[in-house]
Amino acid sequence: MKDHSSLLITVSGRDRPGVSARLLSTLSVFPVTLADLEQVVIGGRLVLAALLVVDESVAPGVSHERVFEEVRNAVEKTSIDLDMDVEFSYGNERVGAASAEQLHVTILADPLRPGALGAIASCVARAGANIDRIERLASYPVTSIELDISGADQERLRGDLAMEAATQSIDVALQPSGLHRRAKHLIVMDVDSTLIQGEVIELLAAHAGCAEEVARVTEEAMRGDLDFEESLRRRVALLKGLDASALDAVRDELVLTPGARTLIRTLKRLGYECAIVSGGFTQITDALVERLDIDYSAANTLEVIDGKLTGGLVGPVVDRKGKALALERFAAEAGVPLNQTVAIGDGANDLDMLRTAGLGVAFNAKPVVRQQADTSVSVPYLDTIVFLLGVSREEVEAADRNA
Repeated sequence: MKDHSSLLITVSGRDRPGVSARLLSTLSVFPVTLADLEQVVIGGRLVLAALLVVDESVAPGVSHERVFEEVRNAVEKTSIDLDMDVEFSYGNERVGAASAEQLHVTILADPLRPGALGAIASCVARAGANIDRIERLASYPVTSIELDISGADQERLRGDLAMEAATQSIDVALQPSGLHRRAKHLIVMDVDSTLIQGEVIELLAAHAGCAEEVARVTEEAMRGDLDFEESLRRRVALLKGLDASALDAVRDELVLTPGARTLIRTLKRLGYECAIVSGGFTQITDALVERLDIDYSAANTLEVIDGKLTGGLVGPVVDRKGKALALERFAAEAGVPLNQTVAIGDGANDLDMLRTAGLGVAFNAKPVVRQQADTSVSVPYLDTIVFLLGVSREEVEAADRNA
């Protein structure tokens, strides 16, 4: 015996203007309400699913079986007129707001292969979760797919997804759903090898003729033989005597990471505030603040006397701890809670900042940073960060057209 508590109608076929309106108009004459509705268009084909229940307030005591039979007959006629396929299913429960936490799984890949997406879906299934919706956010410059899921053990799933992402050579982010995702955010970015390509101190060292010496100190720091402040002071000391005009030359040599302008422009249009925090130098970052309309910044300051670099620094050093403190300070000034901050960086010096933020993103980062960050992005396009925030490529391009 059929359960006539609800009726699920699924219509599919070639998309064209007026299809949805015609189908919904067909339903409008019956004493039913929409318990759930979903529509997607992919490859020029439309799929529309409508879950109906009988409206007892309009037709009390009416036979559900009879109402749904009349609905079926009407929808079948309409679908024939529209040259669409239609399927009916009885007794489907409404998919409402589940008590389990709702999560977003965002995938970035270039290219995205079916096997990789299947492997991620298997991770979700093993975690006892259900995929409620799949949406494409972008096909350029990478393919980005977002899964809305429910019922997962978040920590277990996060670990499984990280391992599968490494196996499949894709990037995967797991984030809670909720209104906070649409609220005002603060985005804090590292500068060297994140917002810009390359390292400023290496560009300065090239002008000073000490590139090899600076590179050796940098290598010691990367091996963990030196902490950041010691390595920075040793490298800056090698710049002693460099004419301050070299700073102007380096500013002219800066190359932004692909997608940097698009990222910041899009975030500003969304009402987000943007900050940069750097172990580099204010003489360089101040120009980036003006050039890109950055809201907040923190960096070290090279000491300059009589037009020459002294080899020293002015004021406290912005190191690993200092970057995290700067993020907290910027968030307080912007009136943004920490769980609505996003930090982006590539080196171990960024780890405290990435952990402090609501979402820490390792951008083309060292392995130790990728392992400890909330998520990683391994493609060379900084604007792919917007996909992690649920913004689609179509929305970015529409905002550009309407600017």
